[in-house]
Amino acid sequence: MTWRPRARAAAPLALALALLAAGCEETPDAREAPGARERPAAAPPSSASAPRVCAEPAPRPERAPAGAVPVDPAVVGDLAARTRSSPPGTTFWLRPGRHRLAPDRYAQVVPKKGNSYLGAPGAVLDGGKTNQYAFGGAAPDVTLRHLTVQNFAAPHDEGVVNHDSADGWVIEHATIRRNSGAGLMAGARQQVRASCLSGNGQYGMNAYKAGDTIRGLVVEGNEITGNNTGDWERRRPGCGCTGGVKFWAVDGADIRGNWVHDNRGPGLWADNNNNDFRIENNLLEANDGAALIYETSYNAVIRNNTIRRNTWAEGRKYAARGDDFPYASLYVSESGGEPRIPARTDRIEIYRNVLENNWSGITLWENADRFCNSPANTSTGECTLLVPDTGRCAQPAIGTPPLYDDCRWKTKRVDIHDNRFVLDTSVVPCAGACGRMAVLANYGTYPDWSPYHGERVAEAIAGAQHNRWHDNTYRGPWRFVVRDPGRALGFAAWRAAPHRQDEGSTYDPRAGG
Repeated sequence: MTWRPRARAAAPLALALALLAAGCEETPDAREAPGARERPAAAPPSSASAPRVCAEPAPRPERAPAGAVPVDPAVVGDLAARTRSSPPGTTFWLRPGRHRLAPDRYAQVVPKKGNSYLGAPGAVLDGGKTNQYAFGGAAPDVTLRHLTVQNFAAPHDEGVVNHDSADGWVIEHATIRRNSGAGLMAGARQQVRASCLSGNGQYGMNAYKAGDTIRGLVVEGNEITGNNTGDWERRRPGCGCTGGVKFWAVDGADIRGNWVHDNRGPGLWADNNNNDFRIENNLLEANDGAALIYETSYNAVIRNNTIRRNTWAEGRKYAARGDDFPYASLYVSESGGEPRIPARTDRIEIYRNVLENNWSGITLWENADRFCNSPANTSTGECTLLVPDTGRCAQPAIGTPPLYDDCRWKTKRVDIHDNRFVLDTSVVPCAGACGRMAVLANYGTYPDWSPYHGERVAEAIAGAQHNRWHDNTYRGPWRFVVRDPGRALGFAAWRAAPHRQDEGSTYDPRAGG
C-alpha cells in the first residue's frame, strides 16, 4: 500500500535581492552557486516584503533603445517576420498595443542567438487562444524584458515561452499569464527574475528539458500565483502534473525571494533526480497542496522561508475520505543528502524557516516499493543518479550492497533545525486531523522479487538514515508520527528513546493561538 498518491508599480529586483539569506555550511569541494554567493542571514520574508509584481509591475521603457527594431502591433505577424529578417543579437522594441502572430496554431517567434525583446508600456503579445507557442527554437542567450505574454494554447506538459527549452535565456519583469499548459519552459543557465507567472493552465513554469541537461537555474523575485487553472490532477488523477513550478532533473538551482501563493496544487515541486537546490527567502502561502515537495532528489538547502496556510484543500479532501496520511506543507519524499553526488551541500538541510498554520509541518516519507526498476516507480524508466543502468537493479544483485542501497532513492541525512512551527487550531480548519510532523514508510510488499519487503524501509528511515530534528520551536498542539500514520506520539515520547528527536527544542501546546 502507498498512502501518498503520486505519479509524476513595481516590485523591483532590488526588493527580491533584499530578501536573500545564507549561513549554510558547505563541503570543501562545494560547487559555485548557480546565482550569487553566500549572503548575510536575514529574517524569513513577510507579506510586506513579498514581490508583488503582478499587481505592481516595474515601469517599462517608453522609448526604444538605440538601434532597436520597432515592432508594429497593427501588423499581424510583424514580430515573427522582423525576427526572421534580422541578424542574431538584434534588440526588438514592441510598441504599445496588442501584438498578434499569424492565425495558425504553430505560428511563433523563433529567436536567433542573443536576441532581446523589450516591451513598451502596454505591449502585449496575445495568442488569441489560437497560437500554441509564443517563443520557441534552440537559439541560446535570448532575453525577454517588460513584456506581457498571454492567451496562448500550449498542449499539456508543454510551454509557451522558451517552448524548446533553449539555454541561457533571461526573462525579467515579464508577465506570463492566462496561457494553457506551462507559462514557460526552462533550459540550462536560465534566469527568471521579477516576473509574474499567473493563471496558467498547468504550471507557471515547467523546468524540464529532454536529456536532463538543465544546470544553473535561477528563479528570483517572482510572483507565482493561481496556476493550474485546468485542475489537471482532477482530470488525470495521480498525474503529478500540477502546481506553481515543476522541476525535473535540474542540477543546481537557486530559488529565492519569490512569492508563491494560491496555486491549485503544490507551490514548488522538484521531482526526479534534481540535485543541489537552494530554496531560500521565499514566501510560500495558501497553495492548495504542499508549499514544497522535494521528491526522488538529492542535496538541498531550504532556509529562511515563510510557509503558511498551505495544504488546506488537499488535507481536508483526504481527511474526509478517512485517509490519515500526514499531508505536509514541506514534503520530502524519497530524497536525501548524498556525498557522492557533487553539490554545495551533502545533506538536505531545513533551517530558520517559519511554518505557520499549515495543515501539517514536515513529512519525511519513503515508499518501500518504489525503487529503480520497480513497477511501483512512477517515474517510469528512471533510475537513481548512482545507478545509471536500470537493468542492474534486479535479482540477485539488488539483494546485496552496493545495489541494495544505491537502487533506492533514500530519505536520509535530512537535518531539520532552528525552525519555528506554529499551529492555531482556531485558524486551521482541520478538526484534529492536522498538526503533525512525520518520518515514515509503508510496509514493503511489491514486486515479489523486491528485497525491501516488510518493515525494513520503515525501520531505516526512522532510525538508521540520519534524519534528525533538533533546536526547533513548537507552538500549538503538534503530534509526531513515526514509521506509519497510526503511530502518533506526544512531544515527550518523540524526544525519548528510541527516537530521540528534537533535542534542544521547545514545545508549548497552548501557545499556537
